[in-house]
Amino acid sequence: QVRLVESGGDLVQPGGSLRLSCAASGNIRVINDMDWHRQAPGKQRELVARISRDGSTNYADFVKGRFTISRDNAKNTVSLQMNSLEPEDTAVYYCKALIQRSDQYVVYAYWGQGTQVTVSS
Repeated sequence: QVRLVESGGDLVQPGGSLRLSCAASGNIRVINDMDWHRQAPGKQRELVARISRDGSTNYADFVKGRFTISRDNAKNTVSLQMNSLEPEDTAVYYCKALIQRSDQYVVYAYWGQGTQVTVSS
């Protein structure tokens, strides 16, 4: 009843930019923290950036100054602007959100299906 759908992944050259978007839909009362995570082949999934409902942000050290996370609470969306992309940024990027459904009091973590970002010349 709750879905997260990412979009915006693509093949881009080193130094290029991409903007990822994630839209939450369904039986939603409130969305708390929204994150972007990524998983490269053979590696564990890692947190890239997090934004709270009030707009406070946290970034992994490896993306500070290059990536910007933002959200639109009215539209239940979160975005990740990625600049100065490096080959090491190649990964599947996942959106995650802490959501309270309209018919529940408990907050659950929901994940999107992922979107592929490939940085290569």
